[in-house]
Amino acid sequence: MRSLSLPLALTARLSPVAVLAAAGWALSSGPLAAPQAAEHKSAEEKTGTQSASTPSTSTVSKTYAAAPAPCESVAEKTVKSLVPGARTAGKEIPSTDSKLRRTCSWNALKGYDYRWLDVSFEVMESDEAAQKSYTARTEAKSGGGAVPGLGDSAYSVVNLTTEDKQETREGVVVARASNALVVVTYNGSDFESKKAPSTDTINKGAIKAAKEAVAALEGGGGKG
Repeated sequence: MRSLSLPLALTARLSPVAVLAAAGWALSSGPLAAPQAAEHKSAEEKTGTQSASTPSTSTVSKTYAAAPAPCESVAEKTVKSLVPGARTAGKEIPSTDSKLRRTCSWNALKGYDYRWLDVSFEVMESDEAAQKSYTARTEAKSGGGAVPGLGDSAYSVVNLTTEDKQETREGVVVARASNALVVVTYNGSDFESKKAPSTDTINKGAIKAAKEAVAALEGGGGKG
């Protein structure tokens, strides 16, 4: 078989909480303690009024405290189906904070067919932060649509690119589950025909991997 060189677009891939304690005090009792008790009561009333008007600084508890193992988030049979010829163990991409951000990648060239699959988890400080990131990512990738029944919200988009007459079709699924994001990227090319897999093939493959990844997250691997 002749030597194949991958397009540049395929060789450069992903650049991959505190509970406040409330302090109380004990009041002494007895004939000589009544004035002091009254003073304490007045102080309590003032403190209560101030507390009601002062915003709480307590941290909102997070559903997920850490990212699950990404290379274990997709079933072996799914990897074999989506990325024929790839090592099912996958390869985890180094991260600056592996507790909060983790990515696993699978890729292989079988015959003339090339496939690449990435699964990423990103745990954020709150549901609001995750929603903000989700919105920004989906707005940056127009032309897709919602994926019902996946996490709290999910979005899928497929795009076709051509480089040196070689087509590559890539699907991206972004899903939010509470304070975590799951991002799946799946693409493919045929180096003999120079055509890319169909939109349906790429989209369904990306969604399948995303469903398994979200299930791995929700299964408790990274719950706080």
